[in-house]
Amino acid sequence: MKKIYIAGIIFLQTFLLNAQSSLDVLFTWSDESISDENWVGNTYNEIWGVAQNGHEFAIIGSTQGTHIFDITNPEDGFLAAYIQGADDSPAIVHRDFHDYEGYLYAVADEGESTLQIIDISQLPNSFNVVYDSDEYIKRAHNIFIDTQNAIMYVCGGRVLNEWNELAFFSLEEPQNPVFLGKYDDVGYIHDIYVENNIGYLNAGDNGLFIVDFSNLENPTILGSLTDYPDKGYNHSGWLNNSGSTYIFADENHGYEMKICDVTNPNEIIINTTFLSGVDSNSMAHNLIIKDNYVYVSHYHDGLWVWDISNPSNPVVVGSFDTYLPEDHDSYRGAWGVYPLLPSGNILVSDMQSGLFVLSPIENNNSDISENTNDNFIFPNPFTNQFKIQTNNANPMDLKIYDLNGKLLFSEKILDNNTVQPNLTKGIYFLEIKSKEKLITEKIIRL
Repeated sequence: MKKIYIAGIIFLQTFLLNAQSSLDVLFTWSDESISDENWVGNTYNEIWGVAQNGHEFAIIGSTQGTHIFDITNPEDGFLAAYIQGADDSPAIVHRDFHDYEGYLYAVADEGESTLQIIDISQLPNSFNVVYDSDEYIKRAHNIFIDTQNAIMYVCGGRVLNEWNELAFFSLEEPQNPVFLGKYDDVGYIHDIYVENNIGYLNAGDNGLFIVDFSNLENPTILGSLTDYPDKGYNHSGWLNNSGSTYIFADENHGYEMKICDVTNPNEIIINTTFLSGVDSNSMAHNLIIKDNYVYVSHYHDGLWVWDISNPSNPVVVGSFDTYLPEDHDSYRGAWGVYPLLPSGNILVSDMQSGLFVLSPIENNNSDISENTNDNFIFPNPFTNQFKIQTNNANPMDLKIYDLNGKLLFSEKILDNNTVQPNLTKGIYFLEIKSKEKLITEKIIRL
């Protein structure tokens, strides 16, 4: 079992205090016989998870098809089902999955593909492909099922021989999808999140739109965000449980994710932006919010997890690198993440390395101050120096660590001190300790 320590190494949030969180690699899978001869060079794509019949399953796509693993006991995980794609050629880059009422829905966005519906209600004992047709859907980039209303939203691709329009299907009879209509008022929709008929549309170059789909014949735009910092290609997003926070990722090298207050859809507010900061070309891909954590498949940087209890100040609580090469060009590494299984185990798909099942993030309850209005470290990122403001009259110990937890710099400081550490370009972790408090923060040297 490979163990990766996350709190003390990746973000030093606990700075080797009383308890360290850790991620255990519980199960991995890859198959070298599966081809990666496409324009991106990926063998694997999307990840999804399902729990039923007392079992947990990891679902991962490849160029060939859909692979379902029983990971109830991850260290004894096994392939429970394989469904060959209608097109299983190396040209397949994108597959996507969602489940509803014991059925798995699978699509692809290349080749001569179809919508596949698989009855997985009897897994791990048996499964059955109950629908495999291009009558409605020949290709699709992403799908999302509003389980409250039994409606499947289909993004991109080719539906009813028309390209790149958002389409709706009723799943009242899960084996027999019924076409309900299309929506193209805001252009191409790359991905969507829907909660109780309210859709959060990741509209590529056009930004973010919030749309009321209560009346599918006449959807209503409730709000939009079309001009914002690091505006690029709005790729994916997720809503928190309370419906107050939506986080989305622009799929552009070096562009930060956005944490938005969507309490009033007519006035979407960006609380802050954030990224791993591992490299100037780091790029987020897909994300899911669970409780107060956002889990991000961060391409070349692997899995990254932030605590978003304070939406204005996300705090890194874990990271696991699924892609070991240090390059940051093109699109490689962690494609998808799924943290919603009852066990808390985290599923990650890596485009080159396959499936990872990781243990849950452990909660740390240490008294650590975050970078609040009273604790300023600026500028950050910095070049040669930065300034510390803590509103603390007493002397403080300042320490800077690298990504491996190695101490690189240490000195005594007073409030409003200017610090000039001799560091190379990269990401580091700062600790400021006094009698009154312990302050921790990620800093970036440009």
